[in-house]
Amino acid sequence: MQQPDGTPAGIDLSRPSAARVYDYFLGGAHNFEVDRQLAEQIAAMTPNLPATMRAGRAFLRRAVRVLLDAGIDQFLDIGSGIPTVGNVHEVAQAANPAARVLYVDIDPVAVAHSRYLLAGNERAEVLHADLREPERILAEAGASGLVDLDRPVGILLAGVVHFVPDADRPAEILATLRAAAAPGSFLVVSHSTFEDQPPEMLDAQRLSARTDTEITLRSRAAVAAFFGDWTILDPGVVHMPLWRPDSPSDVDEHPERFGAFGAVARNDRTAG
Repeated sequence: MQQPDGTPAGIDLSRPSAARVYDYFLGGAHNFEVDRQLAEQIAAMTPNLPATMRAGRAFLRRAVRVLLDAGIDQFLDIGSGIPTVGNVHEVAQAANPAARVLYVDIDPVAVAHSRYLLAGNERAEVLHADLREPERILAEAGASGLVDLDRPVGILLAGVVHFVPDADRPAEILATLRAAAAPGSFLVVSHSTFEDQPPEMLDAQRLSARTDTEITLRSRAAVAAFFGDWTILDPGVVHMPLWRPDSPSDVDEHPERFGAFGAVARNDRTAG
């Protein structure tokens, strides 16, 4: 049963939601005045943040299209947020109506909105889970019927690993996900960095330490290590706009200003 305004039942509309603020920055329609007010306050403090979020979503869309061209027809999107405008299932199913997507998010508000928005789409669902529980995610992904880990899968970790501190062993988490993926699978990662960043950008990113979603900035080498022995596709681990732009004009003189790397790798191991 939905609230009169079409939002999922049980959602508190008097408080802003991080997932809906993100939706607003991406140009989505699943946000409310309370979210927009907070978004404008954030944008006033960190003017480049909305553009960074949009650059991250654009990178994800390009990566998904590359995976589709490689024959991938199932996607495990961990840390997905609300499946807003231009999200994975829209991109994938526009190219291949049979493509299947399992979204995973830790935020109960994002999960509630996602379930409402995905109602009626038999090839897309959402799982309420934490990236730091990879075994559970893999087990429930298999049980969902949407993801067959014996076949190549696209594992998407867009803008989420930087929320996992070193103390929670992110390298081991990603190793667990990679180990479960069949040969021919792909891993997509975008991740905030301190490299090539001006002091004021680093100061803004460090403000996250005051919130429940602190960001750990990592180097290019650290991000590359998350792919293990998988083959990193050209052009490597690069600032997001530089990863296979649709047009050279899409890249300005300062692609590093978005403060995050993006990369895609393929599992070239042989079965067995």
